Amino acid sequence: MGDYIISCCSTADLSKEHFEKRDIHYICFHFYLNGKPYADDLGQSISFDAFYKAMADGAETKTSQVNDDEFVAYFTPFLEQGKDILHVCLSSGISGVYNSAVIAQKQLQEKFPERKIYIVDSLGASSGYGLIMDTLADLRDGGMGIDDLHEWVETHKLELHHWFFSTDLTFYVKGGRISKAAGWFGTALRICPLLNMDNLGRLIPREKIRTKKKVIARIVEQMQSHARNGADYNGKCFISQSACHEDAKAVAELVEAAFPKLNGKVLINSIGTTIGSHTGPGTVALFFWGDKRTE
Repeated sequence: MGDYIISCCSTADLSKEHFEKRDIHYICFHFYLNGKPYADDLGQSISFDAFYKAMADGAETKTSQVNDDEFVAYFTPFLEQGKDILHVCLSSGISGVYNSAVIAQKQLQEKFPERKIYIVDSLGASSGYGLIMDTLADLRDGGMGIDDLHEWVETHKLELHHWFFSTDLTFYVKGGRISKAAGWFGTALRICPLLNMDNLGRLIPREKIRTKKKVIARIVEQMQSHARNGADYNGKCFISQSACHEDAKAVAELVEAAFPKLNGKVLINSIGTTIGSHTGPGTVALFFWGDKRTE
């Protein structure tokens, strides 16, 4: 569709090539590594391997969301070209970027009253948010107009499931999400927390599972419990990972065996530098379409 663009933030954690191939526009978050500023630009300024190695070696990280002035500067050229905009934001449950985008929308709607500017709270993150964008690109390419696309994503966004596990509790302790004592005992007992995103887009711990092997099996069991059409699931499945590709590959192999009607192979992406600044290395996330998240 030539009369509108679909857009998101770099925190949708797809590759630069994927965004370009699907004609999905994006704006970059920011992060600091030992005080040095970078754009969260999909591994272009600093490779993911270098970023996670620096974290493992003790580097300090800090993130910064896109502000309203940046959104105004980003949206304006599209509007000047006569394009309408559907922009989907990182979940309001973990970031304030949705509010910044809405402030920019209100400013620009006064300047461009003839244009449509839709801002959507994805209630998602990482490549789950990316799977939402990829699906929107499919619908756009199938001829869906911006009004119907906006209605579709608002109706279905909570059907996108996000399940995460981590094999390294270091950065959960560092970020204050678990206590030092809990982190010590969890590490000693080889606890791998299993989390998901709730219906408010917040990351919620669900289970404490001993050993990597068991949590890998358990995350696939969650997909079996929640995937649309069960074992006959024929949608796409994305995974993102932070410096633990072999763990992600193990999950992908189990998924492909359990769901023979998948739409293509499981796509494995890297967790980007914004979300990775909080998870650290050792996190695997699994994303698929399923029943509606209600809690």
